Amino acid sequence: MKKYRDSIIFFVGAVSIFILVQGAISFDYLNNFWGLILLQAGVMAIVSLGLNLIYGFNGQFSLGQWGFYAIGAYTAADITYRFTNDKSMVGLLVVALAVLLSGIAILLINKFLQKYRGVDPLSAFSLYLIGVVIAVLLALQIGRVTHPILSAMLAWIPENILLQVVFFLSVLLGGFVAAEISYLFGLPVLTLGSDYFGIATLGFTIIVKVLLDNSDTMLGFEEMKGARGMIGIPKATTWAWVFLFLILVVIITRNLLQSSHGRAVVSVREDEIAAKAMGINVAAYKNTAFVLGSFFAGLAGALYAHINGFLHPETFNFIKSFDPMIIIVFGGLGSVTGTVLASFLWALVLEGFLRLFLPSGFETWRFVVYPLLLLIMMLLKPKGLFGGYELPYLRSLLPAIPERLLRKNNHKAEAITTEEVS
Repeated sequence: MKKYRDSIIFFVGAVSIFILVQGAISFDYLNNFWGLILLQAGVMAIVSLGLNLIYGFNGQFSLGQWGFYAIGAYTAADITYRFTNDKSMVGLLVVALAVLLSGIAILLINKFLQKYRGVDPLSAFSLYLIGVVIAVLLALQIGRVTHPILSAMLAWIPENILLQVVFFLSVLLGGFVAAEISYLFGLPVLTLGSDYFGIATLGFTIIVKVLLDNSDTMLGFEEMKGARGMIGIPKATTWAWVFLFLILVVIITRNLLQSSHGRAVVSVREDEIAAKAMGINVAAYKNTAFVLGSFFAGLAGALYAHINGFLHPETFNFIKSFDPMIIIVFGGLGSVTGTVLASFLWALVLEGFLRLFLPSGFETWRFVVYPLLLLIMMLLKPKGLFGGYELPYLRSLLPAIPERLLRKNNHKAEAITTEEVS
């Protein structure tokens, strides 16, 4: 009953917050500046929850979250750009087919490799990469052939409704593309120790940034315009979309952590050797946490791309990759509640109040302020502002003891008491 009560309180509170904020936006109590700050806060909460899953709950120090954030942003932006500017569904169709066929290829190769133990990670990575490349090329060919059919089937839907459908699908596809790339990247890299893994993921973020700088020449995506920045993206992200995806991410994270798989993920953080001794597949659960965290980053990036209608590779500089790391340290490693609240505090204070009330040019000092705040936090409250605190709905409850076992234990207790009395 307590579990149901906590769930009802959580969802009633969440709906109340949504209605309150949406009402303030609709009746112009919040101007565009604060509305954008709230959208950025929600997006940052999603990407930080993904990093907290990787680092806070699984113990893998990662600086690659911003790279997957960028992948989700540009993937979704390219889909909606083609739809609004070129009146074409080919981007959506090709990416959807690429995600589907690549996922099938990964599953088939994984099933094949399970029959042959002892394949080294680099060989397995090469096999996966070949399968994914073939799947993507096949998706390109199928997409070009079937695109006119799909366009004709959807022609009867009003354009404004179709835009919302395309936007929703593009956000999901941005997350799936980031997840599949993270799976491939994680195959060889997750075998490294935590510190070396962090360096490798930082290198990945830098590689993604360089590719985006040259996306119009090296990758052939002329609409992305490389280092000049991508324009013409529809501003489809609203408070309702951000809130919906944030709640979904929180629920998925909560349900995962309260499952047996989630306890296995946390056990890897606590003691990797002990987890392996207990029969837990450490490599598999590292990859699970990494892929799901990257999926969240891709969702966040896709939402961010449609806030301002403009993307620039400099936004995804590796320096910015420390923002979600700072947030989860402030909120508390391994705390979902702390991560969400710290994300909103980060946006409202550092991106909002400080820009409004401090002298112009102070924002350039943020890279001095961040380390000072981190230093103070580590000295005064090493576990973060909220430590391990969670809202009642997010707390892990022990499973109820079956009534059969309770009766059995009661009979044993009665028998022992009778013997002691006699």
